[in-house]
Amino acid sequence: MENPKQKIVKTKTKQGRNWSKLQEIEKFAETVKMYRQGKIDKDIFRRFRLQHGAYGSRMTDDYSMIRIKAPAGQIYPYQLRKLAQLSEAFSIGSVHVSTRQSIQMHWVVLEDVSEVMRGLAEVGMTSREACGNSVRNVMCSPLAGVCSNEAFDATPYAFAITKFFLRNPLSQNLPRKFKFNFTCCEKHGMARMVDVGLIPQTRVIDGDTQRGFKIFLGGGLGNKSFVGHQLEEFTPEEDLVYTSIAVIRIFDRLGNRKNMARNRMRYLVDEMGWENFQNVVLKERSVMRATQSVIVKLDIDHSLPEIKKSISVLEESGTPNLDGYSRWYKTNTIRQKQEGYYCVFINLEAGDITSSQLLSLADICQDFSAEDFARNGFSQGIVLRWISEGDLPKLYSRLIGAGLAKSGSLTMASPVGCSGTTSCNLALTNSHRLAKEIQRKLLELKLDEDDDLRDSTIKVSGCPNSCGQHEIATIGFYGGGGRVGKNMYPNYQMSLGGRSDEHTMLGVNCMRVPAKRVIPVLLKIIELFKNNKKHEDSLSSWISRIINGKEESEDSEISSVGDFKKILSPLVVPPSIDEDKDFFSDYGSDTSYHTVTGKGECAA
Repeated sequence: MENPKQKIVKTKTKQGRNWSKLQEIEKFAETVKMYRQGKIDKDIFRRFRLQHGAYGSRMTDDYSMIRIKAPAGQIYPYQLRKLAQLSEAFSIGSVHVSTRQSIQMHWVVLEDVSEVMRGLAEVGMTSREACGNSVRNVMCSPLAGVCSNEAFDATPYAFAITKFFLRNPLSQNLPRKFKFNFTCCEKHGMARMVDVGLIPQTRVIDGDTQRGFKIFLGGGLGNKSFVGHQLEEFTPEEDLVYTSIAVIRIFDRLGNRKNMARNRMRYLVDEMGWENFQNVVLKERSVMRATQSVIVKLDIDHSLPEIKKSISVLEESGTPNLDGYSRWYKTNTIRQKQEGYYCVFINLEAGDITSSQLLSLADICQDFSAEDFARNGFSQGIVLRWISEGDLPKLYSRLIGAGLAKSGSLTMASPVGCSGTTSCNLALTNSHRLAKEIQRKLLELKLDEDDDLRDSTIKVSGCPNSCGQHEIATIGFYGGGGRVGKNMYPNYQMSLGGRSDEHTMLGVNCMRVPAKRVIPVLLKIIELFKNNKKHEDSLSSWISRIINGKEESEDSEISSVGDFKKILSPLVVPPSIDEDKDFFSDYGSDTSYHTVTGKGECAA
């Protein structure tokens, strides 16, 4: 019988990689001084600043958003503690986890950016090339290594690609930003929605199992989105680096450097045509491989993290408080392929986590994760892996104490929202706050417990550029403005039926919905689903069938996007300002809505 007083057995685990360079930080601090003295042109400084991961804040050059790379989303307890310290000292007391596994620190005084960089360097972190026209943070599924459907763990390859391209002259001045995304399987990732998406797979040749990837090129979200194309049937692992270099060289050589609106690689693929682009990539790879004076290899570290043994612990006073535990267990945990272990998804409100919560999370990760680090997710959350099944109740109790025990992480009740007008120059609406309002309402109604809604998603962007990934959501929204007479109000274009798995497709635009009517419209869609669904339907499959024209039931009142518009239209009719003054202000604002935008910094 286990001793309830026993603590988790801890052993020393492998420390994280060091991605920083101190000389870059000194150069950044000196360049800021020269810029303030008028010795450096504003546009030149802007490109330099972005290359080092400092993004301009809304309508001002005096503050920056620092985007911190977390390759493969991996982050250690000592790094979480440093982020908490830096956020409290130089930012707003919280950080934001992005949909690309990076961490953002907002409203940092420009002169303090180098101080934050120094602090990050102390724990091996960097913001280098987290912005600008370079290879951005290399993503990897938070379930890589523990997913029951994966061919092998792609994490070492994500780290190797990061190491190869970080500060590499090949990728310092591309026509636009460039993104890699490694997944574990078809279900848990977005391989078809980035410049280079990679799904691990194996094949058997003469009795030997060979590792490789299914590679997709030319996908991406934005004002104009495209689904990526598969390069070839199987790309052996030794061709990963040559394929990556070939694609980047072609993009660098042929990409549009004049028109910012069309200078992502997906536009090049569209303009050339897939077959032509594919042939150019394969030819470039063959020529490069044959003419290289040395063999190019990735530095792939296949050593596994040391897994410490864990023993379930109970407080001396007895079992932990289990109020809400079953709901949390159902909607926030996934069983790993390793017997007896679970992944725990921590549900953040639109990716925000306070400095005090970061400190608590660092302790929780250290105490409960047998691999001793966390992974940032794909949906603005954080994932703790290698949690012993017996430790789940105690872990839940600790998360309650930290304010991190919200249920619904793996359900529709965990909407994505970009930063919107809270910090972005291009935003037209406060998408960040709307996502939080949606989450609170869905959790209040306990819709996270509804199995029919579990596989659906809600994603909100503050403008058409899709930082909130609205086009691959079951129900997506992007912000704009509407008008009643002289009075403006925040408005969203709603799309339906997007998804990002092996059946990836972009959502179909349905109708415009005023910001203060988004939640009523969502609830009405759910009501319509419940009234018209077939027995085996989920909300996602029901909407997909309708937008693809496959709803054949005579009993259903919804058989097309037009039917949605007809039934929902009464909900979106704007009142006069005298009837409802609140309608004309955005979430988080008590003043009348108006559109103000600045110069975007997604490219420089």
